Amino acid sequence: MTGAKWVDEVYKGVLRTGFRVRRRLFRGRSPFQKVEVVETAGHGRLLLIDGMTMVSDRDEFIYHETIAHVPLCVHPRPRRVLVIGGGDGGSVREVLKHRSVESCALVEIDGMVVRASRRFLPGTGRALSDNRCRVLIEDGVRFVRETSERFDVVIVDSTEPFGPAAALFGPSFYKDVRKVLTPDGIVVSQAGSPFYEINTIRNLMAILRPIFKVARPCLFTNMTYPGGLWAFTFASKGLHPVRDLKPVRAKGLKGLRWYSSDMHAAAFAVPPFLERAIGPSLKGRESR
Repeated sequence: MTGAKWVDEVYKGVLRTGFRVRRRLFRGRSPFQKVEVVETAGHGRLLLIDGMTMVSDRDEFIYHETIAHVPLCVHPRPRRVLVIGGGDGGSVREVLKHRSVESCALVEIDGMVVRASRRFLPGTGRALSDNRCRVLIEDGVRFVRETSERFDVVIVDSTEPFGPAAALFGPSFYKDVRKVLTPDGIVVSQAGSPFYEINTIRNLMAILRPIFKVARPCLFTNMTYPGGLWAFTFASKGLHPVRDLKPVRAKGLKGLRWYSSDMHAAAFAVPPFLERAIGPSLKGRESR
């Protein structure tokens, strides 16, 4: 389109996605990464980190409802939640929809992401001002290694495994996560694209399986993410992501646009190509 301005995301050197830009709202470079917020023609406001799409007004609810409500509707009574990353505030917003949650700690390494989201992404950023939310600008890896606090649910809302997020995909980090979880504790993590990041999912599952009794991939779709199909991992000390689902709690949540008990169960239906990639299931171990 002649004269139109576009912002492009080039992914893995094989895919290019473009968004038509109406205006640029914020651009900055922190000690960790480049942070941008733009107003687009078809997707509302868009947060990009190092040129990669993180949040769009049009479809962020899919990601954030899934990453938060999957563990919180399985845990019998989640009261204390830790979100690592997720400085845009979307995961915190969904966590705080649960009346049982007394506190939510957000640990984000990059204060620029938090400041930009609070100012330019009110749909997600306003949740960071809730009185049940505590925002800590520090390294999440160090936090779980050193904290004496315990949490019912940990949500690892990270970028891809590079830069400041790389350490969030290692075994020592997840051993520390297990330590900070209560006996019924659950951790859910961003795991990448089954089409373009299958090694990330495979490696993350290989890390989780020796540490947690239950470890499963969880799928969802997002229109602005490369490939459209994306994955989380669910790991727990014993709770099963489908058998232990509390449908009554899911029905009690207000204002949902994606998550439901049916969508929850469907998210754990894994296609054969991904099941083959991640290796044999843990069904026998989970039943003990």
